[in-house]
Amino acid sequence: MQPLTPPPANLIPTRIALHRLATYVIAPVRHAATGRFGLRAAPNGFGTPEFDGRRIRVEGATIIDERPDGTRQASITSLSAAASFLETEIDAETAAEHDSPAVGDVDADLGIDAAASLWLGDWFSMAFDALAQVRADEASVDGSEPQLWPGHFDPAIEVGDEDHRGSYGASPGDDGIDEPYLYLSIWWPDRVGVDTADPAWNAPSFVGSVLKVSDFPADEDPVSVAVNFWRASRDRLG
Repeated sequence: MQPLTPPPANLIPTRIALHRLATYVIAPVRHAATGRFGLRAAPNGFGTPEFDGRRIRVEGATIIDERPDGTRQASITSLSAAASFLETEIDAETAAEHDSPAVGDVDADLGIDAAASLWLGDWFSMAFDALAQVRADEASVDGSEPQLWPGHFDPAIEVGDEDHRGSYGASPGDDGIDEPYLYLSIWWPDRVGVDTADPAWNAPSFVGSVLKVSDFPADEDPVSVAVNFWRASRDRLG
């Protein structure tokens, strides 16, 4: 994979808007059909895995509904318009998490910047490739399937035994760190005696490690950067 370009200027508002779209419109459609709401990286964006022969995805500023009888697409405008296009209702509860943005005005234009959305697609694709490699390691105990959790809006896996378990993920940015970053969040730091004074555990709002996209080496494959970060953090945890 080519090195990531610097995040576009409109990444934050586009990230928040797409987070709302994923949480309150797209993920609930899959949940209504299957009881599951995890999303995946998709070509130039993100979306559902195939369910009942259907897949919903976002590419740039376009929402695409692929079905056995054909594919439809529409420009992304408001949450209500997206729900109408997908023949569903806005669901404020099923996929939401504590750090999900508010539903907000469902009729207001989401203001998706296509370039920022495509950048996020590259970020998600990088993360899924790297997480799959880390999960496949023999040292990754009981690794879960990579998912793009709509409520948090980040690709992640869980790895480790009952004492050393943690979440390994790639946030597109949040209230704590406004730029995209990789993380390992340790579930039970007290069980393994984590020394929080160790500068390696540098996460600002949880016990764990982070690597901001601005600290990625400029000339290295970002998938390799992510794999190496997660492996080193996992091995430090023990």
